[in-house]
Amino acid sequence: MLLRNRSIKFDRFLRVDQKLNILWLHSSSETEIERITRIINDHPFPDKPLHPTLRSLIPPTALSTHFVQNVLGRLFAAHSNGLKAYEFFQYSLLSNQYVPSSDAFEKTLHILTRMRYFDKAWELIERIKQTHHSLLTPKSMSIMLSRIAKFQSYEDTLEAFGKMEKEIFSGSKFGTDEFNVLLRAFCTQRQMKEARSVFNKLHSRFSPNTKTMNILLLGFKESGDVTAIELFYHEMVRRGFKPNNVTYNIRIDAYCKKRCFGDAMRLFEEMERVNCFPTVETITTLIHGAGMARNISKAKQLFNEISTRGLKPDTGAYNALLSSIVRSRDMSSAAALFEKMEKNNIEHDNVTYHTMFLGLIRSKGIDGVSELYQRMIEKNFLPMTRTVVMLMKFFCESRRVDLGLDLWRYLMKKGHCPHSHALDLLVTGLCSRGRVQEAFECSKQMLERGRHMSELAFQMLERFLVQMGELDQLRELEHMAKKLKILLPPSKECTITM
Repeated sequence: MLLRNRSIKFDRFLRVDQKLNILWLHSSSETEIERITRIINDHPFPDKPLHPTLRSLIPPTALSTHFVQNVLGRLFAAHSNGLKAYEFFQYSLLSNQYVPSSDAFEKTLHILTRMRYFDKAWELIERIKQTHHSLLTPKSMSIMLSRIAKFQSYEDTLEAFGKMEKEIFSGSKFGTDEFNVLLRAFCTQRQMKEARSVFNKLHSRFSPNTKTMNILLLGFKESGDVTAIELFYHEMVRRGFKPNNVTYNIRIDAYCKKRCFGDAMRLFEEMERVNCFPTVETITTLIHGAGMARNISKAKQLFNEISTRGLKPDTGAYNALLSSIVRSRDMSSAAALFEKMEKNNIEHDNVTYHTMFLGLIRSKGIDGVSELYQRMIEKNFLPMTRTVVMLMKFFCESRRVDLGLDLWRYLMKKGHCPHSHALDLLVTGLCSRGRVQEAFECSKQMLERGRHMSELAFQMLERFLVQMGELDQLRELEHMAKKLKILLPPSKECTITM
């Protein structure tokens, strides 16, 4: 009965949205993208198939490249149920007028592989091979191989590479670009033993280039081993490869992260001596390094050098300076730079907001954070998972669970399904303050959207519901969770790094 009531509520919501459908036909605005994203996220999974809902709301003739890409982008950022996103992309492929873009295909592939639905991912690749072969690129191969390297074995990754070569990309001769993709799959997962094994095994078949060596160098950097970086750098030079600005950027970043700022500056000077001209990325990395070394005057000097060198500072450069200022705990200067970005039409991205929130949490507490939070909401900005979790944790620990609940509702309204760790924090905060009914509703929303609750959140809510005698509500959650688990096996998604 409860599940039937939920479907009836959704049907009413759908009828209201159908009245707005004529507006959609003439617009792919942010409002329409948000509306369709919300409908997909809110659709009761797995009680009803999504396809009929999409057909009633989006005529195939009205699909556009911009619209499909942006809906999939929202679903990806929102950690939505991957099978819903897949069904939406499959629906778009039914239209003869719609030509899928590589971006839409890659986003769908990324969503599926992130949730470890490799059978569905291979199914998608096979279909695209038959209908839109040009969308199969080194980037789509990289998405697939990187996730297989992360979640499966070394042998599975090599087997997938072989399948790509012999079956998926048949007719195309694999060369250095494809070899680089395979190496990158291991390097991005910091599996350097496996990366070296692949290099030693296959470098005679695929001629390495400077990009190959930079990928391996980047892998050593991600592993945090400066000695290994320098040893491999000298091996690279001995093999006859000429370092470029990417090579220097990687080495500079490695020293900055180890707080060896003097060594990073030495490399920067060497780079200029050999006429390997620094990029905005090079200087941005050094600004970060200066901030980590608590050398704020040098960070500002480097930032000012960007313009004097004829380069244009971007959001990344501003964020690097902002981070350096925040590290020095000068929140007045940080706020001034935040305003300057807006004045100079430099976009505030998630890193900008995350950095500011981090500084305000440490210095001004709940009042400062609340003020920026309200400003972010007014701008309709959607924070990424890391920021959502950080804010949820801070609100609940600051006894402002009302703000945590407000953030949850804002994200739901935007069609965003927060990460389960955010739900853990909110359920804990609500239950500890006796607001068990609201914790139940938030948990139910998560399950309705086809996303698993963690054992931690479920057990806590179970304890409080039993104490209150709300056994019907507990049984409803148990039924939804069990049904979802059968149709959608839980996957260990990315761990939140605070």
